[in-house]
This record gives sequence, structure tokens and C-alpha cells, in this order.
Amino acid sequence: MILLSKKIMHPFRLSFVLFLSSLLFSCSSLQMISKNKPRNKTVKVILGNENFIQKFLTLIKGKRVGLVTNPSGVDSKLHSTADVFFKNPGINLVALFGPEHGIRGAIYAGEHVSKAKDAHTGLPVFSLYGRHRQPTKQMSDSIDVFIIDIQDIGIRAYTYIYTMAEVLKAAAKYNKEVIVLDRPNPINGRAIEGNLVEKGFFSFVGLYPIPYRHGMTIGELALLFNNEFKIHAKLKVIPMKNWRRDMFWSDTHLPWVPTSPHVPHWMTILYMGSTGTFGELHTLSEGVGYTSPFEMVGAPWIDGYQLAAALNKLQLPGVLFRPLYFHPYYASFKDQICQGVQLHITDPKAYHSYNTGLYIMQTVMDLYPQHTLFADSNRVKMFNKVMGCDWITKDLKNHIPVEDIESKWQEELQAFKKIRQKYLLY
Repeated sequence: MILLSKKIMHPFRLSFVLFLSSLLFSCSSLQMISKNKPRNKTVKVILGNENFIQKFLTLIKGKRVGLVTNPSGVDSKLHSTADVFFKNPGINLVALFGPEHGIRGAIYAGEHVSKAKDAHTGLPVFSLYGRHRQPTKQMSDSIDVFIIDIQDIGIRAYTYIYTMAEVLKAAAKYNKEVIVLDRPNPINGRAIEGNLVEKGFFSFVGLYPIPYRHGMTIGELALLFNNEFKIHAKLKVIPMKNWRRDMFWSDTHLPWVPTSPHVPHWMTILYMGSTGTFGELHTLSEGVGYTSPFEMVGAPWIDGYQLAAALNKLQLPGVLFRPLYFHPYYASFKDQICQGVQLHITDPKAYHSYNTGLYIMQTVMDLYPQHTLFADSNRVKMFNKVMGCDWITKDLKNHIPVEDIESKWQEELQAFKKIRQKYLLY
């Protein structure tokens, strides 16, 4: 407050004083508003591999390290963990271990990978997706600690998490340590969908009874596998910093590196959760072999406009269906003109990937009953492994509504959620 003397002030001076007072008040108000206004500052996610380099190198001092990784094992600057470890004088990196697709990611899905030497570092590379899924004693003898840095995608059927489980088993057997460098779940750490794998259907696309979309990070899964399934390896998880469970990959502001040849973008994973299941049947194209893997559904005998209209009529949350023609370059219906739909996810938070896949299958079966989706018994066996049971196949064949199919797994899903809660790090 500005006090004026009793003496009458010159009009110009009075105007100037009032202007100055107003200006001071405005600046003070703006400062107060600025202080109270929430800041929209981007918080950077610090990956487990970066946190490890910064704070945890003492864990491996004087120890021989075997690194389980692939091209997805990079830091926020896209430096390969294998290369970073190899150059770091505080890390005695002696061997590399590669999961499906190989250490540099050049191998097609399902193909066995052979032992080799890494061209860049000269280190021996042991395949964990060939003759051996689990490190042997001979592989393990040369190291003291396995370090795992692989980007998982949050879907049960992706094999990297089971490579990790097999490493845990080998470590327990041969008295080695395991350190998992944690990474984000790209499709967030909250959404959980689908049935659990049942006894009789355990495989390398579903080794444990977890739901199709598990909502956990790879480090959290390591803790769950190690304890709940009695592996009991000497395990440490190096956490991330600033990651939240509601984050999709785009919220992390980290660059995306394809985790395998048909996962070029992080959103591909959401589509894969819908179409990757029935893609195993090879009676519908899921877009693998075309320019947008997992984003479409088609076959030479489908009417794209008819299918799009039927699917859009269901008003499934977070997705629209566009009719299209496409011509696969390889895989299902190679060199044939297909019709079908392209999935367009409009709201990733609302989208239910697993259930959407079931609705697509049911709709195709209703529209085209003369074309069975379950024609090849061997492919049906693979489909059932991916689904974790055979009763979903039976229910689809019997035209049981998806809502009724979904209701059957709710009790086991709630039980899993309680178990999962014990291992959440964030």
C-alpha cells in the first residue's frame, strides 16, 4: 500500500503513482498465479539399465557377467546395453545370451537360433531359443551373474518372459545370481485381461498361469515367477525411476525400438493382443506379411464392408473398423487379394484387446459359417496353447456369446490380481 502525504499531489504525479501501484499489484498477482499454476514439466523415466550404471555397479564388482539381451535392450539414448557393458571398465562382460529372434533381432519368429560370436564385441553368444531354452552348466560355468535387459510387451504369449524364467531356473540350479534391469510395460501396468493358462496347456507361449494381459513389468514378473513357482534363484530387480502404472509407452517419452520383427511400433502390441491369437490358426490374415502387422483381419472370402458394418455395430470400446483390400507379400494368403477390416484404436485406455479378438472371431464365424476357422488340427493345438485352454475354442464353435465366455474366467482373474499385488514395485 502506498501512503500519500496530506499535501495535495500534482495531478501528473498522482497518475504516475496510481499507475505504479497498479503495475506492482499486477506483477504480484501474476507471480502468485504462476506459483499456484501446476507445472506441465515432463518427468523423464529412468530405465533400470541406467539406474544400474549410476548406482548399482558394486553388485557385480569382481564378478563375471553374462548378459541376456537383444536389440530392445537399450538406454534412453538408444545405446545398446551390450555395447555399454562391453565398454565399461567396471563390468566384466564375458558372454551374451539371446532369446527368440537372436541377440541382434534378425531371426524370424519361431526359428531356432544357433550359437555364434557377436560381430561387434567378439563375445560368445549362446542361444536360448534353439537346442536349449535354459542355460546349460557349460554356459553357466563361465559366469557368476546373469543380467537380464529385454523389453517385454505385456502379453502372456511373448516368449521373452519365459526365457527369463528359464534363466532363473538355471541360476538356482548352478548357484548363480540374477539381476533383472526393469523396463516399462508398454501397454500400461494397470489393465489386466483374459483367462489364466490351465494345466495341460503350459508351453513356451504360456509357461505359467497368468492372464493374457498381465499388467506387470518384466522385473515384477521375475519376482512373481521366482517366488510363486518355487524357483528360488538369487534375484535382484533394479527398478526404474519415475515410471507410473498408468503410463503407456508414449507417456514415458522414451524412443521405441522394435522388440521383434513384427512389432515396429508400441501400439502394435495392442493390436497384437486382439489379432495375434487367431493369427495362429492361419485361416485369417492378421496383417503379418503386409505393411501393418496385427492391425487388420482379412481373407479372400470376406466382404470388407459387411464385416466392418457388423463389427462397428457392436460398438466395442476404443476401436473402429475400416473396410479395406490388401495383398499379403508373405505368410497367410500370400499373393492373394484379401478383403477385411483395419482396426483403428481410438482410445487405448478404453480398448479391451483380448475380448476384441474374441468378438472378431465370433463375428466372422457368424457371417461366414461355410469357412471354418479351425480347419487345421495342428494349428488349433497352437491356438489353444496361446489361449491357455481349449474350452474357448469349444465355446466359439458352439456360438457361446463372448460375454458368457468372459464371465467364466472372472473368479481366477480376481485371484491372480491378489497374488500380483504382492510383487508390484510401482
